[in-house]
Amino acid sequence: MKEFTTNIWSVDKESDSLTGHPQIIQASLWIKNNEVIAFPTETVYGLGGNAESDEAIEKIFAAKGRPSDNPLIVHISSLNQLEGLAAHIPKRAQMLMDAFWPGPLTLVLPKGDNVSKRVTAGLSTVGIRMPDHPVALELISESGLPLAAPSANISGRPSPTTAQHVYEDLKGRIAGILDGGPTGVGVESTVVDCTSEKLTILRPGGVTKEQLEEVAGEIIMDPGLVSPDTSVPKSPGMKYTHYAPNAPLYLVDGTPAFIQQLVDKEKAKGKKTGVLSCDEHTHLYQADTVLPCGSRDALESVAHHLYDALRAFNESEAEIIFSEVFPKKGVGTAIMNRLEKSAGGKIIKE
Repeated sequence: MKEFTTNIWSVDKESDSLTGHPQIIQASLWIKNNEVIAFPTETVYGLGGNAESDEAIEKIFAAKGRPSDNPLIVHISSLNQLEGLAAHIPKRAQMLMDAFWPGPLTLVLPKGDNVSKRVTAGLSTVGIRMPDHPVALELISESGLPLAAPSANISGRPSPTTAQHVYEDLKGRIAGILDGGPTGVGVESTVVDCTSEKLTILRPGGVTKEQLEEVAGEIIMDPGLVSPDTSVPKSPGMKYTHYAPNAPLYLVDGTPAFIQQLVDKEKAKGKKTGVLSCDEHTHLYQADTVLPCGSRDALESVAHHLYDALRAFNESEAEIIFSEVFPKKGVGTAIMNRLEKSAGGKIIKE
């Protein structure tokens, strides 16, 4: 793989106008040259390349070390770009676009002719979204290209919510990073399959099932979210262990007192211990590293801080990590999906 001096271009997303911004223009030139660039979205940082170019897509997979059967999501800045990307737009998909774009919602649609087969992992469908971030939208617009963009991290690690996270993972592996500051939502987009009669959530995320159903009626959860699917995944985040810190992580469905018992057992073995806790419980734990990730009464704050906390464990001495669980309602469904993937399904019940 080609070695790069990875450029970092800082952009203030609060600027009155980003049109013609010199840093974004520089980044777009690399995109047009079939290189890959990390950029901020409202969810996490993405690693973008020309979605119509096999060469660019190969570089995304190489930089991340990503399995080749894991499809990518295509990011657009205007509805005009859907032409050639999607073969057609089902009525309920259009309803969701009207309600939630730009925003953290990816729609799986019948694939058009202009998408690289490497983007879709050979599937007849393609995931498309319009991010709600001024820097992302201007980069896509300036390049004039739809951008395939998975999270800008080494595959399997916690997703990046700052440019520094990207740099830690991908320094020397990519051409550059557009630094637009910390991201907002903190967990990736919700993915909805719109290619069959029943709309199906393939990955929970920043838009909740309840919000989707208010617009488009009944939506089902893919069975693979409950029972791991070993077939070819239709969406990122379905098949592989993701979002994991270096030390093994165990989810614990139990009281703080029970979690402390588990910590004490590992301490007795001489292990350095870590606990991922809600803000309300951090004072209850006596572990080597206790990291809060947000309030149990405001799950949006947990979503926002989750990946920061998981990455922070890599800076600690923790050799085993125990995590609290959260209610599977609203954005809590997305939080638990990410934690279950991060733990590789390992859960301890009191």
